Amino acid sequence: MALVNLRDILADARANKYAVGSFNVVDLASLEAILEAAEFMQSPVILSIAEVHFKYVNLENITPAIKEVARRCSCPVALHLDHGESFEAIMRALRAGFTSIMFDGSKLAFDENIRQTAAIVKMCHAVGVTVEAELGHIGGAEGGSGGAVPPPEEFYTKVDEAVRFVKETKVDALAVAIGTAHGLYKGKPQLDFERLKALNAALNIPLVLHGGTGLSNDDFARCIENGVAKINFYTGMSVAATERIKDKLKSSPESYDYPGLLLEAKAGICRTVSEQIDIFRSKGMCAPDSSLCSFCSGCVIPRKIHAPVGAPAPAAAASDGEALVKKIADAVIDVLRQMKK
Repeated sequence: MALVNLRDILADARANKYAVGSFNVVDLASLEAILEAAEFMQSPVILSIAEVHFKYVNLENITPAIKEVARRCSCPVALHLDHGESFEAIMRALRAGFTSIMFDGSKLAFDENIRQTAAIVKMCHAVGVTVEAELGHIGGAEGGSGGAVPPPEEFYTKVDEAVRFVKETKVDALAVAIGTAHGLYKGKPQLDFERLKALNAALNIPLVLHGGTGLSNDDFARCIENGVAKINFYTGMSVAATERIKDKLKSSPESYDYPGLLLEAKAGICRTVSEQIDIFRSKGMCAPDSSLCSFCSGCVIPRKIHAPVGAPAPAAAASDGEALVKKIADAVIDVLRQMKK
């Protein structure tokens, strides 16, 4: 199956009250584990690579592998840049063939966040790439596993600002701050569900929840009921992989079986991702004749299922590398001009 963007999968998730998990890829073992879980659970999935993980993952080397494995996957797969803060990282992801970008301008002043996000959206939309943005501040350090401390309430997403932000930037999805944090929580997080409900009522786009590790099943359910269609989940994967490796080394302290340790990590990630897919309610959403299959642009088999008898097969999209390069170049030039103003 071809890679899809966020628009292809999040609209159905929001309409049918489930969320698509966004799981971070840090190596081939995690890539295989995530996609094996998604196929087994018949769920759409988002493969994310965070800018802070570039020190572990060579983007240009791993992306071809991701594309090939995704092509053989029976479920729709989006390839997403997570927490892209630099223009360089975004351009690297676009050149590599990512289908979705998160531009994280949450550290910027509100008006500057709007200006830069709008420029990034214009550039990405020119080449068919969707954009997620963040408004407010989500606590903790992206990619870390240390103590997660939710930010003070004054850093939560404000409804009036969110309405203006979405209108002026034209983002496809918005990560909101309602009391979550990256990493492992110290104590039980207290989420502002009334704020989330108000944001969902005021905005007509899918909402995104970051800092999923450590939330209760009830927390996830209430978030999904109130417009969250994408949930980021990484720390729990890292913990599961590490614990499996620790257990293996404890039971076989004299072993130097590096490939065996990778298999342990993969097994831990696969099980954790499967569990989260079930909790996020996306299990079975890629079963034959599902609502997602009726429109997903990445799925060839369901398009044939829903086509009238005798209808011609859908034409394959033409590959025109030169046209794509020109589109990207024109969009980049336009963005650079705007940033100089």
